[in-house]
Amino acid sequence: MTSDNFTNIESLTTSAISLLKELIATPSFSREEDQTAGILCRFLGERGVHHSRSGNNVWALNKYFDPGKPTILLNSHHDTVKPNPKYTRDPFLPEVEDGKLFGLGSNDAGGCLVSLLAVFLFFYDRKELSHNIIFAASAEEEVSGVNGIEAVIPQLPPISFAIVGEPTLMNLAVAEKGLLVLDAVAHGKAGHAAREEGDNAIYKALKDITWFSTFRFPKESPTLGPVKMSVTVIETENKAHNVVPALCKFTVDIRVTDAYSHEEVLEIVKNNVQSEVTPRSMRMRSTRIELDHPLVKAGMALGKTVYGSPTCSDKALMPFPALKCGPGDSARSHTADEFVFVTEIETGIKEYIAMLEETVK
Repeated sequence: MTSDNFTNIESLTTSAISLLKELIATPSFSREEDQTAGILCRFLGERGVHHSRSGNNVWALNKYFDPGKPTILLNSHHDTVKPNPKYTRDPFLPEVEDGKLFGLGSNDAGGCLVSLLAVFLFFYDRKELSHNIIFAASAEEEVSGVNGIEAVIPQLPPISFAIVGEPTLMNLAVAEKGLLVLDAVAHGKAGHAAREEGDNAIYKALKDITWFSTFRFPKESPTLGPVKMSVTVIETENKAHNVVPALCKFTVDIRVTDAYSHEEVLEIVKNNVQSEVTPRSMRMRSTRIELDHPLVKAGMALGKTVYGSPTCSDKALMPFPALKCGPGDSARSHTADEFVFVTEIETGIKEYIAMLEETVK
């Protein structure tokens, strides 16, 4: 394909679907995306697009990149989770049946990835753009790895705002909950269960777990609702039934909204529980892009719904405004016999272009 074909949306769509089939057929579990990174490099190279690779991340700048102009990032990921054990099809066999393209990563987030790449090519060699456009295919998104988009951003020119490709039915996820995982330890004193000995750490932990299950943060986000806390793991080191445990460990999954910072949530927790609490990471922040942002307004003009997303993505690691939007349905992600409708990719490419045309004119 020459650059003359980049403005042919039908041709771009055909190439995008063909590329997605090749990506599906190539295992790319998180931290093992070497082969799909190579496929993306080859795809860009065959089209005369200069590109860069760092680790398993691949990116490219538009042909007439101008450092004096603001820059838009088009990002999605090419890693996948491992196949759901209930698959009835070969997860690495891309097949189209009844308009559905089946295969691991087809919906999350292959359809978004190839659609954004097609859109990047559509704008690639236009001189009159008011903005630069960068395409980045990132690794390790499914595990929130440090060698994914977080490692790429410092290597890019300054970014004004981004589209993060995740399956949203092309609706506009203007806000996204952050993730704060806490490891908690309740301390007691060991003793024999048959006698009045010891100080049971499980009972201490249960008091704190009750607080986590009942406490409601006073501030709620207009787009994301309340902060949600869930105790997801509990364990002791005891193997014997007749020993009162001295330690009880439990894990808390907290979905933080834009009404609070991670630090504020952590301080509230520490002021209300007796257990020792340690955050695993403070990286996955809640984010939002304003409703009056030109990109959001362009999407709303197409009739798209605005909402707050409960799930995390690479958007959480971006220190600039980002809109999460893409073809496919989040409800299909990580499910057995995953698929994306071919028409979703076709429509996604056209609607991404329509949104950007309003932004870069």
